[in-house]
Amino acid sequence: MIEIKALNKSFGKIKAVNDLSFKVKEGELFAFLGINGAGKSTTINIMCGQLAKDSGSVTIDGEDIDSPSNNIKSKIGVVFQNSVLDKALSVKDNLESRAALYGIRGDDFKKRLAELSSMLDFADLTGRNVGKLSGGQRRRIDIARALLHHPRILILDEPTTGLDPQTRKLLWDVINELRRKENMTVLLTTHYMEEAADADYIIIIDGGKLIAEGSPLELKNRYTRDFITLYGVDEDIPRSLGVPYEKIRDAFKLSVPNTAAATELIVKHPDIFNDYEITKGKMDDVFLSATGKKLTGGTEQK
Repeated sequence: MIEIKALNKSFGKIKAVNDLSFKVKEGELFAFLGINGAGKSTTINIMCGQLAKDSGSVTIDGEDIDSPSNNIKSKIGVVFQNSVLDKALSVKDNLESRAALYGIRGDDFKKRLAELSSMLDFADLTGRNVGKLSGGQRRRIDIARALLHHPRILILDEPTTGLDPQTRKLLWDVINELRRKENMTVLLTTHYMEEAADADYIIIIDGGKLIAEGSPLELKNRYTRDFITLYGVDEDIPRSLGVPYEKIRDAFKLSVPNTAAATELIVKHPDIFNDYEITKGKMDDVFLSATGKKLTGGTEQK
């Protein structure tokens, strides 16, 4: 659905996107990760036709963005990190003016508004000015705006930053339902690693370059260790096993290279491992290992 080859974009001496290549399959939830300034927004702006590339190619649904016909914009819906709604207008007026750009008017608009307001639970907000809405309410309207024209690709740029858990769950329930029903492709940037962990495929970029890619499981296996949490023992037990460990609450967390090593340790000491659980490293650990930086709400920490 999306294919980017050897993409480059510079701003003066700053190489914002550096020979970047990746593919996104149809219907996939694709996570595009990197600290602020890594090149994510630049790449998205090029895909959406808002920024000219220096070199490379971008193909959306089989069509090159430099094609004279360029029907690409009609296939993409974008939820930007910052709301682009007009605060002085009502919810209905915001959506109606946007829908008109896609030729959705009259009864067709009323029908689509009813569908989206039911889906995203904002039927009681359509007459209110956007400027008087809460952040979570505005976010629902932002997503409705991006979905008006039934896009084949939905780009979500930090869609849930600052939202309460209930609103985050609603938004993801809607997005997952659309993926199931319409086979919609979703490209996500996020600082919430638990959202990235649900993706089908992930790429991590740093300094405009691709530095890691794979499924969440592949990345965890490549960049993190496995952990065995051992309950109901004294500290002399984990100390005797010869593996790194730390005390956590009422248990000890043992660090092993992989699941095979965890299994070998447990089988070797069946008398010790009576109450335990095995977990993999988290996506935060993957990101830190791959980049040497923590992803914390848009700030870089080394």
